[in-house]
Amino acid sequence: MENGNRVSKRLALYIQPERCYGSLSLSSHAHDSMARIYPFFVFLSFLISSAMAVAMPEVEHSFARTVDRELMGFRKEKLSHFRFYWHDVMSGKNPTSIQVVPPVSNMSSTFFGTVQMIDNPLTATPDPKSKLWGRAQGLYASTSQEELVLLMAMNLEFTSGKYKGSSITIFGRNQVMAKVREMPVIGGSGLFRFARGYAEARTSKVDFKTGDAVVEYNIYVLHY
Repeated sequence: MENGNRVSKRLALYIQPERCYGSLSLSSHAHDSMARIYPFFVFLSFLISSAMAVAMPEVEHSFARTVDRELMGFRKEKLSHFRFYWHDVMSGKNPTSIQVVPPVSNMSSTFFGTVQMIDNPLTATPDPKSKLWGRAQGLYASTSQEELVLLMAMNLEFTSGKYKGSSITIFGRNQVMAKVREMPVIGGSGLFRFARGYAEARTSKVDFKTGDAVVEYNIYVLHY
């Protein structure tokens, strides 16, 4: 019976908390109000926490954004064709193509490993004294041990005409002994921003004693 009385008294304390907390106790009406409001505050806190969790990473790490095409001055995309002659001059007092890395072996028939730095003129005709349209600046390297294949990485910078100050970038494989070699246009600057297309190279003239060569380039570029 004593144990039963003790349990009854404890239950009374939980059911009637005002008897336990004195002046700090809450009426049953207040308890009912708190019981109804509490879930709302829990839900509101959850929404606020979720919103902060989503927003904070974007504030801290947002380094990219979508840009309106019109703000970039985009007009209708067009396809342009350029033709000029690329002069690779290794001889004379003022060569435009200089070896910066020699081949890995003197026995290599493909000059494997050779790297040439270039600043080659781009002219209107095969004649080096014809109209100068720009310069091909970059490098090419021998990348095959079995055939003469070059990795071309160059910017075609225009120095006169409508496209003066703009450039086209070519990066690709050049199988030198093939009649026609195709290389991708991967971009550009100035009037060739966002450019894409391809270039065709055909050897016009080569001097095997000096290494000098003239190559015709036809370039097809999509740009704005």
